[in-house]
Amino acid sequence: MSNSTNSSTEKGFKNTFDFYFRHPKDFSRKQWIITISWCFLNLVIAALYFSAGASIGLAIMNFVYGCALILLYFTGMLALAISPVIYGILFVLSLVRLVDKPDNAMTYDWSDAIWFATLAATVIRSYFIEAYTIPTPSMEKSLLVGDFLFVSKFHYGTRLPLTPLSFPFAHNTLPLTDSTKSYLDWMSMPFKRLPALTQIKNNDVVVFNYPAEKGRPVDKKDNYIKRCMAIPGDSIQVIEGQVFVNGNPAPNPEKMQFMYYVKLDPNSWDEDRFQKFRRKYDISEGQQFHGSLDFGFPLTWKSKAGVENESGVIGVDSLFAGYDEYREDVFPQDTVAKWNIDYFGPLYCPKAGDVITLNAKNYALYQEAIRVYEGHEFSRQDGKYLLDGKEITSYTFKYNYYFMMGDNRHNSLDSRYWGFVPETHIVGKALFIWMSWDKEGESIFSKIRWKRIFNLIH
Repeated sequence: MSNSTNSSTEKGFKNTFDFYFRHPKDFSRKQWIITISWCFLNLVIAALYFSAGASIGLAIMNFVYGCALILLYFTGMLALAISPVIYGILFVLSLVRLVDKPDNAMTYDWSDAIWFATLAATVIRSYFIEAYTIPTPSMEKSLLVGDFLFVSKFHYGTRLPLTPLSFPFAHNTLPLTDSTKSYLDWMSMPFKRLPALTQIKNNDVVVFNYPAEKGRPVDKKDNYIKRCMAIPGDSIQVIEGQVFVNGNPAPNPEKMQFMYYVKLDPNSWDEDRFQKFRRKYDISEGQQFHGSLDFGFPLTWKSKAGVENESGVIGVDSLFAGYDEYREDVFPQDTVAKWNIDYFGPLYCPKAGDVITLNAKNYALYQEAIRVYEGHEFSRQDGKYLLDGKEITSYTFKYNYYFMMGDNRHNSLDSRYWGFVPETHIVGKALFIWMSWDKEGESIFSKIRWKRIFNLIH
């Protein structure tokens, strides 16, 4: 009986394998054209990786990996690999009569469709366009918490994957886990971009990998979105909240916010009026001082003018830091530059090929860029500057650097805190909002911000 059962099981496995497997000699003309084109593109990518500094072994491995994916797909082996899971799902659905009882044909069709969608979506989101969501208010009111964006990967030149071996549709952790890595970092590739349609310009809204994050590959660091205030070769300064680029006032975003101290008359307000006041001026965050009717509210200039004229408002004062108010958490976290978020700089953003003379201030400003982003051992000892163990008096930058700021100027973790964004960390250009969800809405219909859908991002 046991031998008969084993023989039946083996026959079942063989029949399933024979049903799924397509020998390459049976590929259609279209399949061969796709396979050859795909492998050629992977050969070009391998050559680009090699030119960027990858070892020949890693470049070949990436080429083999890419070609294997298309071959495994067309031979049906990818579909076979997930067929037990798909069969199980379809079988459960058949019990409640949502589908017919599954057989090999049904399971194959579903498995093949899932793999096709996965491969196509992975290529699109890796090289062309990807969807992101806004989780924090650092860009309020230009971008709102709950805005869903499409971000172009190719406008600034598609960055080739730095960690190609990763779980589909997951950024840095596996779904349903808090810390399990979604990628294998032993296959780490060098930085390389494809040709760009355009360069980053001042005031572009840019998505990038958070530079200050440690312990993850660059392309697996958290994604941030900010406005680019200074590009390579620019000098940036902030004076009483106003940004200056190369000595000239930078254009201010229409919906830029600062924090203001708002004092209300206790005799003029109840809870109902206060909530209507917040909705009227779209105040979604803030803080209350000392348990009184004194608040810190982020306001646009238009909202500030309206609040000042509201009955029951005693006064509206700015909460800008003072010129001499040094903050230890502000870049470069060194007393050679005693800056705060409202009085910052001047700071020069290096471009590739720039040469700086090394001194105490330049060391404080650029040492992290040289060590972390450009990959050198860099230190100062007894007044001397050592690069990879050799004494130097100047340094030539390898990469371009940018300065990013949030439009919610008093509630944005940005370059004023952690410094430059190197070109290696640039992800793409924010294009438009395809959906916007307000979790404070009273109904499903009112939770959708209809007026924001398909708005372009400026």
